[in-house]
Amino acid sequence: MYEGVRDFYVSRGFGGRVGFGKRPAVVVIDMAKSWLDETSPLGSRRLESVMAATVDVLAAARENDHPVFFTTMSYSDFDVAGALGRKLPHASAGRSLSEGSGLSELDPRLERRASEPVIIKPRASAFWGTAFDAHLVSLSVDTLIITGCSTSGCVRATAESAHNLNLHPIVVEEAVGDRSAEAHQANLTDIDLRYADVTALQDVISYLKTQKA
Repeated sequence: MYEGVRDFYVSRGFGGRVGFGKRPAVVVIDMAKSWLDETSPLGSRRLESVMAATVDVLAAARENDHPVFFTTMSYSDFDVAGALGRKLPHASAGRSLSEGSGLSELDPRLERRASEPVIIKPRASAFWGTAFDAHLVSLSVDTLIITGCSTSGCVRATAESAHNLNLHPIVVEEAVGDRSAEAHQANLTDIDLRYADVTALQDVISYLKTQKA
């Protein structure tokens, strides 16, 4: 991360640590065909290591009976006909995220289980316009382990929402990525300063393995 920028913001009172809570859940943000297939308008070739780290987080969560959630994105025709479609031309019907395109399907390497909900979100945050918050409340979750893509978009938005809901947001450093290395690094730094603890993969795995479900 950008240490000079970090040092400046820390000196102004940013960058505190929320730490881990007592009841974690894992959310995998948008690790679906639209983001992982290079032929997709949104596709990236940078996410193989992110996938591997995410699979490691999932293994630790499953072995210790912690809740797991997935998100993907889908825009309705109504969405793309309005301001959203004008701002994000890739959302246009027939392209990457229109309903029924197939590009919102989760990558099979995640090996999603039937008991692991998929949150279909209409905007960047996993919380906006979804029942995600209600699911977490029902499970008494206080710590949200965030993985997936992209760092500058949906990961950041989800971390901000979790922060606003007084959760303990933990972004797994090796398990998030972006199609732009520069956007990834800049946003990872800003997320760590403002919204969540950006935490090393092995520290997160150790926590998931030692924290009782």
